[in-house]
Amino acid sequence: MRFLPVFLDLKAGPVVLIGAGELLRAKLRVLAAAGARLRVHAIDGNQELAGLGADDAARVEFADSDPLTADLSGVIAIVCAGAGDIGVAMSARAKALGLPVNVMDDLEHSSFIFPAIVDRGDVVVAVGTGGTSPVVARRVRERIEALLPARIGDLAEFIGGFRKSINERIAEFPLRRRFWERVIDGPIGASVLAGRKGEADAAIRAISDPSAFARADKPEGSVALVGAGPGDPDLLTIKALRALQDADIVFHDELVSPEILDRIRRDTTRVAVGRRVGKPGIGQDAINKRMIAAAQSGQRVVRLKGGDPFVFGRGGEEIEALRAAGVAYSIIPGITAGLGGAADFEVPLTFRHEATRITFLTAHKARDADTVDWSTLTDTRMTVVVYMGMTAAPAVRAGLLAAGRSPETPVGVFARVTRPDAQGAIGMLRDLPELVRRTHGGPAILIIGDVVRHAGSLHRQTPQQTPTQIISDLLDAAE
Repeated sequence: MRFLPVFLDLKAGPVVLIGAGELLRAKLRVLAAAGARLRVHAIDGNQELAGLGADDAARVEFADSDPLTADLSGVIAIVCAGAGDIGVAMSARAKALGLPVNVMDDLEHSSFIFPAIVDRGDVVVAVGTGGTSPVVARRVRERIEALLPARIGDLAEFIGGFRKSINERIAEFPLRRRFWERVIDGPIGASVLAGRKGEADAAIRAISDPSAFARADKPEGSVALVGAGPGDPDLLTIKALRALQDADIVFHDELVSPEILDRIRRDTTRVAVGRRVGKPGIGQDAINKRMIAAAQSGQRVVRLKGGDPFVFGRGGEEIEALRAAGVAYSIIPGITAGLGGAADFEVPLTFRHEATRITFLTAHKARDADTVDWSTLTDTRMTVVVYMGMTAAPAVRAGLLAAGRSPETPVGVFARVTRPDAQGAIGMLRDLPELVRRTHGGPAILIIGDVVRHAGSLHRQTPQQTPTQIISDLLDAAE
C-alpha cells in the first residue's frame, strides 16, 4: 500500500488549486463541494464560477500572482490539474515546504492522490487504486453507492450526538461496542434510516442503564468455528466475514492466508494456534482450553480454520469440548481444499459414466500404511483426493500400486490452490513423487483418478498442451 487513506481537515486552511480548462473546473467543483477554502490560480485566465452554489462560490478566491512565487503560508495542500510544467515545478516547491501535493495523472510528482468518493454526509467512503486505475476505483464506488442506505450519514451523525455521553456511562470498551451495535442493528437505527429521527432520539434517551442494554439478548460468550477456505479471500462466505468483523478474539491456523486475516476487524485480538508440517503447535487440548476460557470471559470467539472445519480440521473435537463446557457455538462452513483445488484447475471430481465416487484421505493416515485399506481405493470409478499429500506422496503411490491400482492412473498435484501462486503438475501415479517436486512447496492436494484427464489449464504449464495430451505423451513414452 503506497498511499495511506487519510481524511484532510479542510477547515485547517486553504487549498491552492492551479491549472486550466475543464480539468481545473472538475477539481474546483469537487473541492468546493467538500467545503474547502480555495485559492485558485487559473493559468488560462478563466475565472468563471458557473455551476457553483452561492455558499461554495463564497469560499473561492482567484489569485493573479505567479503560483511559483506566491505566499503559501497556512496552505494545507496544493492541487494541480491541467497545469503542465507549472505542476511539476509546484510539486518540487510543495515538497520542499513539506506540503501535500497532487499533480493530476502524475504519480511521480504527487505525494497524495484523489480517491473515488462515496459521500453520505458524515459517512464518507474513499476508494483508491494507488493511482493506477481511476476507472476501477469508480466502478468499486458505484457498487458501494448501491449498497449503502441513503441515510447512513444521518445515522452516523445521530450516533455522534450521543457517543460521548453514552461512552462516559459504559467503562468497558467491548461493552460500548455492543451497545452501539444494538443501536445500529435494532429499532433505533432502523428509525433513523427510515427518516424518523425523533422516534430514535426518544428511544435512546429512554435507555436508563446503557450497560444492561448492551448485555441484553447477548450471550455471555460464544465460539464460531469458521472455515477460511483454501486461501482466496473472495471465497469466504458473507456469514464468515460477519463473524470476523464481530469477533473479539480470533484463534487462527498458521496456514490461513494473510489476505484472509486482513478481513478481521483491526482491533480484534489475533492468536496463531496452528502448526506447520514438521513444527510443533500448542496442541489441540490447549487450543480448546483457550477458546473456552475466552468465551467464558464474555468474548465473541472465532476459531478460524483453513478449508472447512469438518474436513480434516478437527472441528468435531472442538465442538465436543465446547459442548462439555456448556459454551454456545456455531459452525460456518468453508470451501474445503479438495473442492477449491478441483475448481481452480478445472478437475471434475465426478464425471458421468467415469467417476461416480469420491474418497477424501488425509496424508496423516496415508503415511501410516497400517491405517489405510488401500484395496478399497483401487476402483477406477473412484476419485481419490489426498489432503496435505506432499510428504505422503511416496506412501500413497506405494500403497495404491501394491493394492493393484494401475501405475498409469492419471494424477494431479495441486499446490497452494486458489491463491495467486497456485501451481499444478499432472502425470501418472508411478511418477507421483516427481510431480510433487515440480510444484515447489505446499500446502498441496493430490487428485488421483481418470477425471484428471479433464483438467483445464495448469498454472506454470505451457498453454499449448492440455492435461490429456500430457498424459497421452507419457503413455506413448512408456510404450
